[in-house]
This record gives sequence, structure tokens and C-alpha cells, in this order.
Amino acid sequence: MVLGEHGGKRRLPIIIGGFEAQAIAIELEKMAPTRPLTHDLFKTFADSFDIEITEVLIYNLAEGIFYAKLICQHNGIEEVEVDARTSDAIALALRFNCPIYTYDFILSSAGILIDDSADSTSTSDPEEPSSSLSSVPSTPASGEFTGKNKEELKEMLKQAIEDEAYEKAGKIRDELAKRP
Repeated sequence: MVLGEHGGKRRLPIIIGGFEAQAIAIELEKMAPTRPLTHDLFKTFADSFDIEITEVLIYNLAEGIFYAKLICQHNGIEEVEVDARTSDAIALALRFNCPIYTYDFILSSAGILIDDSADSTSTSDPEEPSSSLSSVPSTPASGEFTGKNKEELKEMLKQAIEDEAYEKAGKIRDELAKRP
């Protein structure tokens, strides 16, 4: 997964597992699995008990491992911080439509620049979370579906969702979106 700096040119690559990547992709693609996934269950549970995730903070990087926490509010008042795996925190941030932040020192040490001419110096306080991040999804190749008609693609999409092959379903959906 690669997160992009909001209003900036730095990217933060984070290695995540296949299940977590699927959970993130499903939400980005607004797909509806036949049964709720773990992150969807958590969202429903939180909504039922008036718990809102207001932001995600990637707060540390040690030995190649990113550390994150969920900043939550209960009943709109009480603020609670919950430790989470970074991939789970991002999957939940997408479901709660909340911002993802990190500290400048993390972007400086693990981030990459997408433009060599960008100024890599920072004037912000490294103790303050200064970089808002958002997902930068990659565009899947859909050439394998170009020979199929719309009805075949719709049937393939239905089957991919039933099989929980969400990456394939996203590619099929993208191909269908190109068709008139």
C-alpha cells in the first residue's frame, strides 16, 4: 500500500498482508461483499454503540514496523486512543471517512519523493503530526476482460464477489465502467 501526502509530493509505502489489502480495496472500490468483513463488522459495532473514529495516527516506525492508533470518540465527548495495526487502522479510516496523519520524521525516514525537484527540508515541528495522508490506489490492468461482452462481465463480477475474489471483481468492475 502507498499513502500519499495531502498537498505534498511524498509517498509512504507500507507493506501489508493480502487480507488487509483486500479489505482496503473493497472499501475504496465501494464493493459490497455478500457477508460483512471484519472491518465492516467493527464499523457496525462502533456505530451501534455511538463510537466514532475521528482520525488515525501513524505515530512510530521502529525496525521497519509502523505503529498506529485510532483516535475515537464515544457519545461525541469522551476521547479514547486505541492501538491498532497500521493496515487495520487504514481500513477503518476509510470506513469512517476520517483523516490519516503521521509525523514528519516518519515521512522523512520512510517516505519517498515522487519529484526530485521537490524541497525535502521541513520546517514543521517533528513532535507534531503534520502530514495528512490519503490512499493512492494503483490502477489495475483490465486487458484480460476486453474480449468479453457486458453480460459475460456482469456474470464474472457476480461470481468473483461470491468467491470473495475482490481484486478480480474490481478489475471487472473497472472494465464494465469503460463500456457504453
